[in-house]
Amino acid sequence: MDVIPGLSEPVLRFSVFAGVFLVMAALEVMLPKRELTMPKGRRWLTNLSIVGIDSLFVRLMANLPQIVGVAVVPIAAVAAAIWAEQAGWGLLNQIALPGWLEVVIALLVLDFAIWLQHLLSHKIPLLWRLHQVHHADRDIDVTTAIRFHPVEIALSMLYKIVWVLVLGPAALAVVLFEVILNGCAMFNHANVALPGWLDRALRLVLVTPDMHRVHHSIERREHDSNYGFNLSIWDRLFATYIAQPERGHLGMTIGLKPYQTEEPAKLSWSLLVPFRRRG
Repeated sequence: MDVIPGLSEPVLRFSVFAGVFLVMAALEVMLPKRELTMPKGRRWLTNLSIVGIDSLFVRLMANLPQIVGVAVVPIAAVAAAIWAEQAGWGLLNQIALPGWLEVVIALLVLDFAIWLQHLLSHKIPLLWRLHQVHHADRDIDVTTAIRFHPVEIALSMLYKIVWVLVLGPAALAVVLFEVILNGCAMFNHANVALPGWLDRALRLVLVTPDMHRVHHSIERREHDSNYGFNLSIWDRLFATYIAQPERGHLGMTIGLKPYQTEEPAKLSWSLLVPFRRRG
């Protein structure tokens, strides 16, 4: 699918993903914020394996209408945007706006939608069982950004499709949003020490590594804060913003209290933990 003429969407997505990932991984080596508590190789193998499984889930969902031979709304956000435009669904397909303004509105609304989804994943027990796979990582670095249970990824895609059908954004806007979301998530999960002045300036608009690291604190009050992935405005508006962890970035503990073991670094454990009953 060439949403941008001459540039395949999968090529664009992978190019940005690989580029941002390599840059952040290099910065983590040159400017690390915290010492890692778990063996890096094992964690990375597990986290990268999870994203590989997630990618297969998303690909299967995107091709499901062709597989089952039923004409339904495509189970992929970009394809759903194209379908909505052709069918005349969605608010933005009902009004005439300059292309740039439509893109800006779509980026803002979709970013709020992801902020809200993230908050709900902490408040609704069933969703939290899935989302805890992300939070169980005992270190936070660029690979934590892509450590999400496949079922959570599938539900997230369905959630985004609903917003796309209601809003009716252009397919280009959806592609840009997903590319930006992915890049920003890797940036703000990175184990990188930004200068204080740069962090303070950036977090006026964007979620920085120091801001998001608070969200991965073992303390419940702190991990129930700073839900943003891209823009920092939503946490400020809805009073879910915490500037710094109580114990400092070097003294805080990352992860979840029940899982301060080596288990979260295992692939089988990470895939099965949402379905296990705690003792």
